[in-house]
Amino acid sequence: MPGLITRIACALCLLWSSAACAGADLDAQREAFRERYAEAELGIWQLSAKDTKLLADYVLWPDLRAAYLRATLRSADDAAIRDFLQTYGMLKPARELRYQYALHLARNNRQPDFLALYQQYYADLGIARLDCMALATELATTSPEAILPRARPLWLVGKNQVSDCDPVFKSLQKAGLLDETLYAKRYSLAIENRQLPIARYLSRSLSAEHQLDAQRWTEVYGAPARFLDNAKPSLDSPAYRQKLRAAIEQVAYNEPQTAFDFWQSLSTKFKFDANDRAALARHTVLWLARYHQANAYAELTRLADAAVDDEVRHWRIRTALREHQWRNALQHLGELSETDKASEQWQYWLAVTRQQLGDATARSLFVALSGERSYYGFLAADAIGAEYNFSHADLPADEAVLENLAQQTAFVRARELFMTGLEGRGRSEWDAAVRTLNADEQVQAAILAHRWGWHSRAIATAANNGRYDDLGIRYPLPYAETFTEYAGAANIRPSWAYGVARSESLFMRDIRSPAGAIGVMQLMPSTGKTTAREINHPYDGQITLIDPGSNIRLGTWYLGRMQARFYDNPVLATAAYNAGPLRVDAWLPQHSALNASIWIETIPYSETRNYVRKVLTADTIFNWRLSGKIERLSVRMPDVQPVNRGLAAN
Repeated sequence: MPGLITRIACALCLLWSSAACAGADLDAQREAFRERYAEAELGIWQLSAKDTKLLADYVLWPDLRAAYLRATLRSADDAAIRDFLQTYGMLKPARELRYQYALHLARNNRQPDFLALYQQYYADLGIARLDCMALATELATTSPEAILPRARPLWLVGKNQVSDCDPVFKSLQKAGLLDETLYAKRYSLAIENRQLPIARYLSRSLSAEHQLDAQRWTEVYGAPARFLDNAKPSLDSPAYRQKLRAAIEQVAYNEPQTAFDFWQSLSTKFKFDANDRAALARHTVLWLARYHQANAYAELTRLADAAVDDEVRHWRIRTALREHQWRNALQHLGELSETDKASEQWQYWLAVTRQQLGDATARSLFVALSGERSYYGFLAADAIGAEYNFSHADLPADEAVLENLAQQTAFVRARELFMTGLEGRGRSEWDAAVRTLNADEQVQAAILAHRWGWHSRAIATAANNGRYDDLGIRYPLPYAETFTEYAGAANIRPSWAYGVARSESLFMRDIRSPAGAIGVMQLMPSTGKTTAREINHPYDGQITLIDPGSNIRLGTWYLGRMQARFYDNPVLATAAYNAGPLRVDAWLPQHSALNASIWIETIPYSETRNYVRKVLTADTIFNWRLSGKIERLSVRMPDVQPVNRGLAAN
């Protein structure tokens, strides 16, 4: 097996098509790697002579071997594994294999080998699984008392600990070392983290009082309104009031008026301290405002000074705007912190408010904002009929630095992982490599990633260095024919689809959100499946969703469906794409049409509010990049119609 240096040197030649490697076929290497890697992950190693010749000197050969060795750990030769780790130990695939090898040694009762590996690489990393395996191994030759200091932090977590810790905990329990104090501390941590099944389990080893406490917490989070209905002043105590507070907060998320009414009643019956009173008054009233309840503005202005924070000040303004109370909005804008007053957001609303009141100074505020390439900057330009200032400027390329970066092992590996479809692994290695660079080199790295078509890394790397003006890098146009074709089929603007894709994924085809959304346009599997059925598109779960063409087709079609559902209002459709159409239904005005910018400003969820602004801004920039023309943002923001007029039949 050729050495690492030889492989990397040849791979570098291949990447840069030097004369010494002119006969090599990098595309063929990549294709062979893709096919053989999929087999290696299944424990299959059947390289033909041609594949071996192609891949033995490929920079991702270590990844291929590591995938096979991970898949065949049970039967793999120890000498082969150790030789691999010695040769490639600094590379990520070797680090992953080493971790799996450590688990293999521990699970197969090879304690001396496991402990040697653990002590050398993992003893100080805080990996609970390996720490517990090491402690369990040590119990064979030492007493439970000796391991207690290291076991205590593993016990004191407010969540399910890894099952590998169970033998350690059982030994400590049998030795009487897990006393009531330790159980009580972990019980408190579980309650704090809302891990009620763990809390109930722990309470069985504690007092009847703890068991009753666990039962009450279960009701707080399972049926908070019922808990509040049954609140008993005779039980008033700090612990009971803590439960009342949690229950009120829970109810407020979905039924703000009910939570507010509960608070008004219970605040007179229980001895809440000043901090709790301020916090609960603020919490319930803010949710009245977020859900646009009729009494929200009155209650916001009635809050005691102790309950007023920046969020309250913001919602006083938003509620006044939604109700067209321009003088009140102006007053509350004057109550903002100096930092908020200087922000684009509140400068824009100050200008709007002054304009509505006939104040001539509004124009100067709009003029100052109109030079910004941003959501509020574009709206300000629209208000006065000014040109948009896109301020595009290419990042200056230093070809010598670019060539140097492209020849560094870490970047060669990252690029090939990206080019062969292992994008997640590639992103990890890219990000680690970029962290070793100075600021100027990072800027060149952004340019390099852009040249490679690796847009997520180019965008992120440039932004992390405060470089926002190269719109070619920050707003690229990948999959151009695909976006154009499928956006057209869905009767939506390609620039809007691009704005959604960039905001959702930075064009990463394999990315998965914490909620489970997948791919370029971040589709939930259920949405992808339903949409595929509607348009008769073949659907094979994740395989379909990580295919950019399929994902873009399904995503654009779903976006078009949201547009049709909300009567061709892209503002509402964008919000629905992020938060779901049923939530958007609930946010529609009740009686009369509302200016779209005010509607956006009063979206209850900050995530969706920011998302809509981000997508609309990106749509404007992408449209300019695609057509070279300016289309006014305000043109794509029709008034939001009231609930009885704003919804399509479906």
